[in-house]
Amino acid sequence: MLGHGAAGHGAVGHGATDQGATQAQTYYRGGWLEGNPKVIGPMTHGFWMSSVVFDGARAFDGVAPDLDRHCARCIASAAVMGLAPMLTAGEIEEIARDGIARFPRGAELYIRPAFFAEGGFVLADAETTEFVLTIHELPLPGERGFSACLSSRQRPSPAVAPTQAKASCLYPNVGLALREARARGFDTAVMLDPLGHVAEFATANLFLAKDGVVATPALNGTFLNGITRQRVIELLRDDGIEVRETVVTPEDLFEADELFSTGNLAKVQPATRFEGHHYQAGPVYQRARALYWAFAHQ
Repeated sequence: MLGHGAAGHGAVGHGATDQGATQAQTYYRGGWLEGNPKVIGPMTHGFWMSSVVFDGARAFDGVAPDLDRHCARCIASAAVMGLAPMLTAGEIEEIARDGIARFPRGAELYIRPAFFAEGGFVLADAETTEFVLTIHELPLPGERGFSACLSSRQRPSPAVAPTQAKASCLYPNVGLALREARARGFDTAVMLDPLGHVAEFATANLFLAKDGVVATPALNGTFLNGITRQRVIELLRDDGIEVRETVVTPEDLFEADELFSTGNLAKVQPATRFEGHHYQAGPVYQRARALYWAFAHQ
């Protein structure tokens, strides 16, 4: 139920495991269920018309960084899709923390709240909005790095897709980009926006470093302003490192000293190769990861 094609913004190519092989707890209609309960049917609007939004958060080492922000974004995504959330962000966070407590302390967990419509015909019936939250064990990928190629798929513009939401309907395009990348022997893909500028990795936000200055694609409505992205920008700037939110081209990636990603699954992870160009996990990446880990454990 509610598999989203990629393990949330964080990159399937960065070390995700088979979700079906892990322990899971799902909160639905006031109670907790084990495993992968069947909570939708073939007539459910979310099943056949994709009125599903979700978010992803992490718990590890006894901490759950920015869990409140992830819960709030899930509600915001639901509003974009015309759904009617019946819970506040605080209530979702409370449910999530109750679920986290059902696992051994320190377990590496993926937390996924979601809303979907039960009824409607093409247009979702907001009054039938349902909530479900799943927590399952999913190890952090670590720092082994990943490779990426340039995808022929593009991120959609806000005029043709609900890009301001973390919506499941956006992820088949991501899946096609990943399929293309895997067929070429890469872990993930760099996706462009409709103007031909770099938007992000297939399932994670993109950063590069050149001569100690960090750059990341400026927000233009074609990709989400990731919560880990926001946090890493803030941490780097507070540490005195210049971060530019700007137009990034594929040529910029070839000229960069370092390339790395931010996202919920892996948090901060280095790219080791883009097409035929190789990178080291350099000092800027290492500082970004260290700053994020210190923040998460404070």
